[in-house]
Amino acid sequence: MSRRSEAAGAAGGASAAPPNVRIGPGSRVQGEQTFKRFRSTRDPALVVGADSLIDGTHLAIGESGAVVVGDHCYLSNAIILCELEIAIGSYVMVSWNATIADSDFHPLEPALRVLDAIACSPLAGGRRRPAVQARRVVVEDDVWIGPNATVLKGVRIGRGSFVEPGSVLTQDVPPGSRVMGNPARVVERLVL
Repeated sequence: MSRRSEAAGAAGGASAAPPNVRIGPGSRVQGEQTFKRFRSTRDPALVVGADSLIDGTHLAIGESGAVVVGDHCYLSNAIILCELEIAIGSYVMVSWNATIADSDFHPLEPALRVLDAIACSPLAGGRRRPAVQARRVVVEDDVWIGPNATVLKGVRIGRGSFVEPGSVLTQDVPPGSRVMGNPARVVERLVL
């Protein structure tokens, strides 16, 4: 079986996996909307390790984006917004409505935001969107990200950390930390 057919066979739901997706043994990627906004031209653009389940997760991956998910992970109805790179380690759980984003996905300067809105409109006429700032996001092994949490660009979550529901991460999280709040702060050091 070719890599392309392996990936398509492991993808569940109504949308088949694009040819630049690699899904490891025992893993599944399922959901009707999973690949709706998957536009990456990188190869591979999505790599999923062994025995992982990506269930109902929206993968909005831009033309230059790439996402790597390790072994034994569970992403349930999460939102992954990637313009550059998101790396998720092994034994990671990302809960429903949690968002991981490596970019703001729009320019911050007002004049460029107008150009971006025009480029995204039906009247774009082939105009390209202005460049946006993106910074790699890393989620190390054994991390739990609770419901409605948000991980923003440039953040690294250290191994064995626990992100409480609704937290907004704007800075790195040291290994073995429990964080909560907006912006998230370390509230407890966990035993690793």
